[in-house]
Amino acid sequence: MVIGGGAPISVQSMTKTAPEDVRGTRSQVRRLARAGAQLVRLTVPGLDAAKAFARVRRGSPVPLVADTHFDPRVAMAALDAGADKVRVNPGNTRSTALREFARESGKRRVPVRIGVNSGSVYHRKGRSRNLARDMASTALAAARRFEDWGQRRVVLSMKAPTVLDTVLACRIVAEKSDYPLHLGVTAAGPQDLAAAKSFAALGALLVDGIGDTLRFSFTGDPVEEVRAGLALLTAMGLRSEGPEILSCPTCGRCRVDLPGLVAAVRRALSAVEDPLTVAVMGCVVNGPGEARDADVGLAGAADGSLVLFAGGRRLRRIGKPTAAVRALAAEVRRMARGRRRRK
Repeated sequence: MVIGGGAPISVQSMTKTAPEDVRGTRSQVRRLARAGAQLVRLTVPGLDAAKAFARVRRGSPVPLVADTHFDPRVAMAALDAGADKVRVNPGNTRSTALREFARESGKRRVPVRIGVNSGSVYHRKGRSRNLARDMASTALAAARRFEDWGQRRVVLSMKAPTVLDTVLACRIVAEKSDYPLHLGVTAAGPQDLAAAKSFAALGALLVDGIGDTLRFSFTGDPVEEVRAGLALLTAMGLRSEGPEILSCPTCGRCRVDLPGLVAAVRRALSAVEDPLTVAVMGCVVNGPGEARDADVGLAGAADGSLVLFAGGRRLRRIGKPTAAVRALAAEVRRMARGRRRRK
């Protein structure tokens, strides 16, 4: 896969299994790939973990990144283990010690992510703390050393637990260089708070045209990280795989079980890969117009029935929710087939 250079923005995650647990790690990699991850990172804390990484790498359905720290020998071992990319941290590994790794990874055409986190960035004594500036300057300095040593396939990341520091650091680097950027908020917390931080920070950067790959970092199941990343790209119009479902938040005017209806629609369309907009609306005020504006839509009526729309036209009223879901799914498939024939 390609990162940067106009390639689509990719979503990645990181396994949370013990690095020596080859079977469990393989299973989690497969789960992440099925969820839509295009790249998966594995921690490689030592030489034994590099051997385990090599076993996981064989047969992996997606490229694997080796996450290394402290010891440049581990980065070299990960390279030998077949890593598709290696992450190094200049905040806890002496750059000069990485010279040989940079040269060798450059020769092998294996990309390197220079990842700078707020927890390990170096701060000069006697100077006022400016975290965003410090992360950006550390990343840029390391990237230029790697280029001098022959490694030009470099991706940069600057992550902090705060939205503002993360956004500012990435903007500084984007203004001063054209390195591909990996986006994320580190140590963001439990899923609800971490999602809010990540949507805010990554959304702000993507609106500015900054970012080539991303990860949501949750304390919990990594599959949820992938789902959130894909949802962000869909919401911003940067991903065009599968239907985008639009639904209202409901209010006292709603006369249908809209949460249940939306869940049923999602299940019915789970195998559809075409980028269509599908509206599921419960309100008689705005619902008909929003359903009409979508490619295919349902709008709730005051008597509890549902009105089906497709291609901007009202088709018919349907009394039962199950029948309405079947009719909507049929219209979606029909429209998807027609679009594929016209291509």
